[in-house]
Amino acid sequence: MLNPAGISVANTPWRGRSLCLLAVAAGLAFLTVLAGCLTGSASVDWHTLPSASLDLLQGEAHTLTAIFLKLRLQRVMAAFLTGGSLALAGVMMQALLRNPLADPYVLGVSGGASVGALFMLFTGGALWMMNAAAFAGAMAVALFLYWLARKELGRYAGADGATRLLLTGVILAFGCGAVVTLLLSLAPDGSLRGMVFWLVGDLEGASMNWLSVIILFAVLACALRMARSVNMLALYSEDATALGVNVARVRKTLFMGSALLTASAVSNAGSIGFVGLVVPHLCRMVLGPDHRLLLPAAILVGGSFLVMADTLARVLVAPHQLPVGAVTALIGVPVFLFQLYRSRVN
Repeated sequence: MLNPAGISVANTPWRGRSLCLLAVAAGLAFLTVLAGCLTGSASVDWHTLPSASLDLLQGEAHTLTAIFLKLRLQRVMAAFLTGGSLALAGVMMQALLRNPLADPYVLGVSGGASVGALFMLFTGGALWMMNAAAFAGAMAVALFLYWLARKELGRYAGADGATRLLLTGVILAFGCGAVVTLLLSLAPDGSLRGMVFWLVGDLEGASMNWLSVIILFAVLACALRMARSVNMLALYSEDATALGVNVARVRKTLFMGSALLTASAVSNAGSIGFVGLVVPHLCRMVLGPDHRLLLPAAILVGGSFLVMADTLARVLVAPHQLPVGAVTALIGVPVFLFQLYRSRVN
């Protein structure tokens, strides 16, 4: 049986099989990162790979192979960090709203990031200014939504409360979308292509920044500490308080954690869709509903998924590059339809 968040109510204890699957996800993540570093429009000389790797470990890049590996590693790690952040945010958002269609963008946080980033592109700001404006715009929308929906977040308000929170976020997203449309209509031709690529999602020029790493691990640590409470809130929402769950603290943590993750991911790579929607369902289908496993697994699978999609975006029509957001959508649509069909059959 499924609860409103699409989570099975069957008990899923920590078992060797689940831990083995988590180890498999970690191995898959390593292989996708390695494949992303070695794959591109220019081939890597396998004979010089060991020495080039040693040069990178020493902080040097003298050979052509070492330069290729350094440039690709920066982009691959940025993709893994972005995908892991979006997937973790998706798990937390689905637990917060108890809605299987919830994703990191559903409450309008990405809309605020889009307004900030496109405004900087419109005015010709530097890259760091665009990233900072995107993060600031996302957090501004998140804090405004938090203020509007503080009653719904402060306690369990039933299905009506979750609906009000969702509708408030959707309205804010529409408002941000209107501002984005105005910026696109007024933008000069020289800036328009870059703005469209950012909206679709593009990792060209992205790099791993330590603020995003700190946010990811800090949110993961907080979420893991309350994973049992999240399980009880998702499965027994009406009786969670009677079972000893601090509902207000859990819901506020889920909201602010997912907002921070979404802001850091969108400010680094644009609005990349389907990662935060498909990956949580895929992990839940394989591992079960236990958030003690879902939370770390979502980071590993989400990161691997986006690295794989970005590698395809770089090589399918090389030397031209596709926007990675379009590739994730092309992969995510059939995967999600398969998951939907499989759940209906079961």
